[in-house]
Amino acid sequence: MSTAVESPLVWQISVDDAPVAISARGDLIAVAGAEGTVKVFDAAMGAEIGALELPGGALKVALSLDAQHLVATGPMGYALWRRTDGRTRVRESGTWSATAAWADGERVAVATGRRAHVLDPDGTELWRTEPAASTVSDLAWMRQGRRLAVAAYGAVRCHERHTEKPVATYPYVGSHLALAVAPTGRWICSGNQDASIHIWRARDGGELTMSGYPEKVSRLAFDETGFWLAAVGAPDVTVWDFSGRGPEGTPPRSLRCHETVTALAWRPGAAGHLASGGADGTVALWHATTGRPQARLRPARELDGTGTAVAALAWAGSHLLAVAWRDGRVRMYGVPSRTAL
Repeated sequence: MSTAVESPLVWQISVDDAPVAISARGDLIAVAGAEGTVKVFDAAMGAEIGALELPGGALKVALSLDAQHLVATGPMGYALWRRTDGRTRVRESGTWSATAAWADGERVAVATGRRAHVLDPDGTELWRTEPAASTVSDLAWMRQGRRLAVAAYGAVRCHERHTEKPVATYPYVGSHLALAVAPTGRWICSGNQDASIHIWRARDGGELTMSGYPEKVSRLAFDETGFWLAAVGAPDVTVWDFSGRGPEGTPPRSLRCHETVTALAWRPGAAGHLASGGADGTVALWHATTGRPQARLRPARELDGTGTAVAALAWAGSHLLAVAWRDGRVRMYGVPSRTAL
């Protein structure tokens, strides 16, 4: 049974741009706005640490694993920010940069049009992939940053360091909207425009498609163990069990709280705690891996419940949850560490 008792509010601020994305690493969080304003805050206190402007607007933001660098991407290019002195380098490529992902503190992959460019923190290009069939929609690092998975229409392609041509190709005729790679490296999953999730077993390319979602699958996320995949295909969040031989033949757990799910984030660790946000402004906290397959779960707790849609969620470590709403509010909540959320 859910409860309306809120987790403690650690701090709250307002930004002047409608948030579209949050990233949290180390002691920082970064909030990107639709018009291209990106602000960096201290996670514990909410004090502003730095800011940058990305011409043409922003889509995603990503802090490096060591919280020393940041990349923001948008419709017209990308920008890199350095914590030590606040230096910002903007690359107005004129091409759609959907997303970016850090391999470590020294390399970041940026989707730029039909390619992925791998850069050092100063923006120097180290290597790039050959052009895909269409604009790169998502990307993810595998094998502890040794392999890059790149999703574009028709396939997910994997590249080793400095290899323009893919070393492995996982075909699927359709448009990929989201990409998730298990931390174990065992599974590659895409959420698709055709209301399906397609799964490949990385070692041999074995395939499985899970279809029947009422809407396109626009969000996917593995938990830290790699045993659980959360997917949004509206109105439920489905949670698939990837332990053992994977999800084939096993129904998912269903989480329903929001009429439309707008954000999703697993809590770090192995507890199976998940946060979701909705168009109604509600944030729900879940014991997402409890119950039997095909169970419909209820949230353990709900936060807020009024206002504009939740734009993004991010866990700042295991005890702090950052939430951004489209009206510019950003809140940091303290979440109990005990089993009961």
